[in-house]
Amino acid sequence: MPHTYRRISPMAQNYPASNIRKMFNLALDYPNAVKVTVGEPDFNTPEHIKAAGIRGIENNQTRYVANAGIPPLRSAIAGKYSGRWGRELSSDNVMVSFGAMEALTFALDVTVSPGEEVIIPDPSFPNYVGQIHRLGGVAVPVPVREDAGFKLRAEDIRGAISDKTTAIIINSPSNPLGSVMDRAELEKIADLAEEFGFAVISDEVYDQITFDDAQFTSIAEVRPGFDRFLVVNSFSKTYAMTGWRCGFVIGSVDLIAPMAFLQEGITSSLPGFVQEAALAAIEGPQTDVDMMVQSYAQRRDLITERIAGIDGISMLRPEATFYAFANIKDWGLTSWEAATALLENHGLATIPGSAFGAQGEGYLRLTFSVAPETIETACDRIADFAATR
Repeated sequence: MPHTYRRISPMAQNYPASNIRKMFNLALDYPNAVKVTVGEPDFNTPEHIKAAGIRGIENNQTRYVANAGIPPLRSAIAGKYSGRWGRELSSDNVMVSFGAMEALTFALDVTVSPGEEVIIPDPSFPNYVGQIHRLGGVAVPVPVREDAGFKLRAEDIRGAISDKTTAIIINSPSNPLGSVMDRAELEKIADLAEEFGFAVISDEVYDQITFDDAQFTSIAEVRPGFDRFLVVNSFSKTYAMTGWRCGFVIGSVDLIAPMAFLQEGITSSLPGFVQEAALAAIEGPQTDVDMMVQSYAQRRDLITERIAGIDGISMLRPEATFYAFANIKDWGLTSWEAATALLENHGLATIPGSAFGAQGEGYLRLTFSVAPETIETACDRIADFAATR
């Protein structure tokens, strides 16, 4: 019998499609639509960071560099988080990556084998599912509910643990929920990780975008001896550097060390001049960060006030990030139906909550990292839509 050539691998053929991308593609047919979809700062990268990147190019930082990242940047990251977490870290605890997405890839690569299970929050960033699928793992969703303040609870996690559980992904502050996990729950999650022997992959890319008296705690600081964590982070959100693609992962040396070999086989290294810019971000003035966070807080207040005055839609006041997860269940539509109707009939692009998991049904994600005028217009159009219900 002749061999049948398989053109596309099952992994690629069955890779889970993103409804976020589906909505983006649909919005292309409405070029004049107001968009509250993209999870990206609307600020430019601060000038001193751009200048450092330019100097790096002028100084010919355009060749291969160390797979794990340039030593000064790794040391600076270790120093920053040693101080924040109250634990001793060295450059050996840090791996520089192509954005937080590659950092997540590495974290899963070193902890997950085919057939093993990874617990994820539901709703959560949809690429978690895709990354787990790529490795032949199984994503196990745990509901995160509005009546619990959109905070993941350890008791729900315990119910999802099996003898195949090898890791859990947590995300605080949360995209898409805008919530911050309580320290007490993180301590319980660390207890579960120790009891059942799984890793905790903590996505903390919004760790510096918190509002009011919200207290962000990293899983890395809940207990001095706890080392079953891999913290994923990035310069993208904090420093308005999304296009620079510079992220990192922090963890115990035995988990970080293999990542340099993985990097060598994927992209070799992140450009040196990009890493010079990231170094300037950490070591330079933080006034731009403070300004951006203050601006997001003002816009959070604006969207919270406006949504409260519209029939059939409500939202918890976001504690962090630049996302509002708005409840539209009273409209009697699915989140995709509502998002599509808003786009087609009112020229407003939003993200259906179902794009973030089954528990996101009945919600819309609204991004408020846009101009206040855009928020006002978006809310006007939501109000117009609600008035027709």
